[in-house]
Amino acid sequence: MDWTLAIIAALWAIILGGVGGLLTEIGEWYRNLNKPSWQPPDWLFGPAWTLILGLSGWSLYLGVTSAPTLGDKWFIGGLFAANFAAHLAWSPLFFKFKRPDLALFENVFLWLSVLALCWFLHDYSTFAAWLNAPYLAWVTFAMFLNWKIVQLNGPFGKNAAS
Repeated sequence: MDWTLAIIAALWAIILGGVGGLLTEIGEWYRNLNKPSWQPPDWLFGPAWTLILGLSGWSLYLGVTSAPTLGDKWFIGGLFAANFAAHLAWSPLFFKFKRPDLALFENVFLWLSVLALCWFLHDYSTFAAWLNAPYLAWVTFAMFLNWKIVQLNGPFGKNAAS
């Protein structure tokens, strides 16, 4: 086992989940939004993200250890770096800047980054690719939830009614 890589993969998941949680401000503004009846309870998001990011971190380890060349390892690292950035961009857009509309637009990039993990990791480890299937499913669901919140509450931004 490559312990350095295992620690990097674990830190990827822990930092992503931790910072994402810190950037999620459940306050009065959020509580007053109209939300669809099918939205999961707020308490479910933390455990769901913990499991999803843990599986994705495991896929990072498996993908890199299965990659045959240094170039392939860097490619996989780049995929996870792009996903890291896309993942972290969503929460501040939605919660800090109170712009679910911009978060919905950004969600497309997050979704594409997770799809890229599923697609390209398959070349190195089928199991690593499938470990990201829950991530893709959750981000897909979250995108529909985000879209519905925009639909029920928009417009947002400086031209929106206060």
